[in-house]
Amino acid sequence: QVQLQESDPGLVKPSQTLSLTCTVSGDSITTNPNCYWSWIRQPPGKGLEWMGTITYAGTTYYSPSLKSRTSISRDTSKNQFTLQLSSATPEDTAVYYCARVAGWSNDYWGQGTQVTVSS
Repeated sequence: QVQLQESDPGLVKPSQTLSLTCTVSGDSITTNPNCYWSWIRQPPGKGLEWMGTITYAGTTYYSPSLKSRTSISRDTSKNQFTLQLSSATPEDTAVYYCARVAGWSNDYWGQGTQVTVSS
């Protein structure tokens, strides 16, 4: 069984960098070409927003609206991948999810973590 767990950064102040780590168990983030390791967020009262993805080979893809502020990396020795979102504003307040996207019943999501950007 694949499990994903987001870290909990808690409160982030405006202009700071939001940093989240996803810890994966039950699967390797480096071996399956059909799996896309992704970050998705949901602001309060709004829909899901895909932020970016890192593949098994380490290739990254980003939402055009967030690309200038977003960086996804990974630590293969720990089977983790990380989101960094710079210059945070209150509009970045959301529940943040990490997910393994592989299609249909092969998708797995973390439980999500609440991030509030406020002074």
